[in-house]
Amino acid sequence: MPGQLHLAAAAVGRPDERDADALVAAVRLAERGGLDFVTFGDPAGPAGPGVLAALPAVAAATERVGLVPALPPGPPGPPGPPGGPGGPGGAAETRVPGAGALGTGVPESGVLEPGVPGAALGEPGVPQAIGELDRVSRGRGGWWSDPAPRAAAGAATPEPVSGVRPVRVAGATGAPDAAARCADVVLVPASGPAQAAALRAELRALAAASGRDPDGLRVLASLLVDLDGEYAAERGHGGGGPRPTPRGPLYRGGPVDLAELIASWHAEGAVDGFHLTPVDPQRDLERLVNGTVALLQHRALFRTFYPGGTLRDHLGLARPRALT
Repeated sequence: MPGQLHLAAAAVGRPDERDADALVAAVRLAERGGLDFVTFGDPAGPAGPGVLAALPAVAAATERVGLVPALPPGPPGPPGPPGGPGGPGGAAETRVPGAGALGTGVPESGVLEPGVPGAALGEPGVPQAIGELDRVSRGRGGWWSDPAPRAAAGAATPEPVSGVRPVRVAGATGAPDAAARCADVVLVPASGPAQAAALRAELRALAAASGRDPDGLRVLASLLVDLDGEYAAERGHGGGGPRPTPRGPLYRGGPVDLAELIASWHAEGAVDGFHLTPVDPQRDLERLVNGTVALLQHRALFRTFYPGGTLRDHLGLARPRALT
């Protein structure tokens, strides 16, 4: 029996978006559909200063939807221990977690843990933006990251205002073992349910091997979605499922066909949900919420209200052991 279906949206606003009103309108639309969270930026284009500055206003204008910004790179950190990421057989230089990728927030202790990615606190304005977002959102935030192990023992970071470690959302590409060990949500690019199921099984096995409960990991299929609808009947598009592209698997078709795809993949237990990147955010997000999500809700396949007030509640994740 498949578990609860989870849905999230990406690319709401450009990485350098400075129009807070446009971001607020888009995120409120996503919240109206009950989406678990919205991401800002991606590994190729982390959220810029404009987005980070606007997110507290977005949090203040919404109530439940999770907000997950991709953070910019951090500064170089000290070399890792011998045999570690910066030692023999590893990279020549380690960086403060988040360097060259995306940050994941702050652990309960307020100190970054060795081998666990954290926020890119070296960028001007980033610590203040993170602290303000955490203060306003009160447990609805998370940080999207590259979870590759990096040495950062003793790197001090601010204590989260909310008192809860932000949810870690990571991509599995290139470092599935680290994602399974460190992340709460892992995004996997998959062009079909069999591929998605294999990736999910691999991540759950890696999580179990690391000592984690695999049921505490949420695996979402990451898809680009073009809901123009013009190609719904063309093989390999809406009628035939996603097709590979340089940017990742792309679905092209209508909102109804996308709802069918989501329902069938989830019924097969291939994934726990979907992370959907609108090709045209202004057009496709509206069609996603008012078309695809509404149909899934009508069929009782997706919730019509939020079960709690935090992103952990939306995802059905337990509070970190240190906080219980």
